[in-house]
Amino acid sequence: MRRILLALIWAASVATTLNFAACGSSRLDARSDPPKVIIDSDYNTLGDDGQLGVMAAQLQAQGSLKVLGITVVSGNQWLKQGVADALKSVERLGVEQQIGVYAGANYALSHDFATIQQELKAFPGGDGYIGAWSKPEPKSASDLVAPPDGFATHTNMQSQSAIDFIVESVKRYPGEVTILAIGPLTNIALATREHPEIVPLIKQIIYMGGAIDVPGNTTPTAEFNWWFDPEAAKTVLRLPIKQTVIPLDVTDTVKMDKALYDRVAHDPAKQTIITQLFKTLNGYGFDGKNGFETNSNYTTNIWDTLTLAYLMHPSFATETVEEWVNVDTSFGANDGKARGYTSSPPPGLQKMTVVKRFDNPAFFDFYVDLLTRPVPVRLPD
Repeated sequence: MRRILLALIWAASVATTLNFAACGSSRLDARSDPPKVIIDSDYNTLGDDGQLGVMAAQLQAQGSLKVLGITVVSGNQWLKQGVADALKSVERLGVEQQIGVYAGANYALSHDFATIQQELKAFPGGDGYIGAWSKPEPKSASDLVAPPDGFATHTNMQSQSAIDFIVESVKRYPGEVTILAIGPLTNIALATREHPEIVPLIKQIIYMGGAIDVPGNTTPTAEFNWWFDPEAAKTVLRLPIKQTVIPLDVTDTVKMDKALYDRVAHDPAKQTIITQLFKTLNGYGFDGKNGFETNSNYTTNIWDTLTLAYLMHPSFATETVEEWVNVDTSFGANDGKARGYTSSPPPGLQKMTVVKRFDNPAFFDFYVDLLTRPVPVRLPD
């Protein structure tokens, strides 16, 4: 009986390994001409944006991705704080010479704080998360909060603006640049408004944003990234570019539980500064830190990281639909709400791919592998 059990365990292990390889292991897809990406992000130390930064740097180290730069926008945090966290991130990873950090838009095209306050008071609900608006805007370096391992010591923000960097990169590599849009879309809206000639030169945009057929998070109807700047979202979604949306519809079904958290945070053979920070910043609810009690049923979202996974392995998307997508920009309960049309769309919309379901086991293997590799990363010569 024991031999049979061992044989079954071995067979299951082999099958799992082969299945992951077939889906595209992050260790098996170095490329002669890796995809070129700009990460447009409301960056944070090691939330979902920061996690994506780590994963992208590891993919670049193995030669399967080329990160042209990180462009920062206000969203989760004010611009200055996001830039500070991004600078420390690339320095911590040892990629500060290869991946520049560019400061973009500090304010949304639409939504000032007075409007937000009026809407939230008149139309309550949602989780109440309003990102940068929840705290005073930092006016100088003395107002910034250092990551747990301190500010960057020798890495500086690039002198070129994020908008100019996006424009220059797209013109330098026509038809080759993918933008991972994992924050509010203000930078992209400004770049394409000021330089519409780049629109046909952008290869594709992959978003984490919107709530198409599910409730929102910040409000009952709207997802945070697109709610923060609805005008920018409406502008960019109408551009005639190949676009893929990873909305709350799918991210609500791909969550980190205690078992997944432990694979990143508590593998004794894979302890790095990244896993330590992951533990410090994501351990509440799992390790009972920061006043939270451990809860075996606790889960949390890992939103933005799905965009990078989809770029590298589109087969991770097990269910997609083709829809025309729009965003409401009117004052009221639906401000920032996304809507998908399968037919008879309003004029000016672009048809795009909307991801509905993911291959969670394959994605989780991809996610854990990249977050637990050694750092600093070893970039190719």
